[in-house]
Amino acid sequence: QVQLAESGGRLVQAGGSLRLSCVVSGLIFSDYDMAWFRQAPGKEREFVAGINWWPGRSYYTDSVRGRFRISRDNAKNTVSLQMESLRPEDTAVYYCAARYRASGSTAWEDGMAYWGKGTLVTVSS
Repeated sequence: QVQLAESGGRLVQAGGSLRLSCVVSGLIFSDYDMAWFRQAPGKEREFVAGINWWPGRSYYTDSVRGRFRISRDNAKNTVSLQMESLRPEDTAVYYCAARYRASGSTAWEDGMAYWGKGTLVTVSS
């Protein structure tokens, strides 16, 4: 079966850095768009960053652009999120998600077929 396993979440001070990883199994990783979402306490889940299956173009929500970087390693079936200059408002459970090849016009919130269980990132002020 398909499994997405996130890791790397922890408590970090504001201004610090963190790297999240998601290892995927049970599907042909290179055929899937990959994304990170997050859900803060009391808020709805939101898109953070995505990287398409080909040519690996990345997309970001405005609040993280320039601070976060998404990358993928198809040889290791892994997608990562490098987070810099963290802020208290980045505190959330971060989820990895996958969808089979989508057209460039498809919203990242649409069609995510597989989800991980999440990893908690807490940014203290």
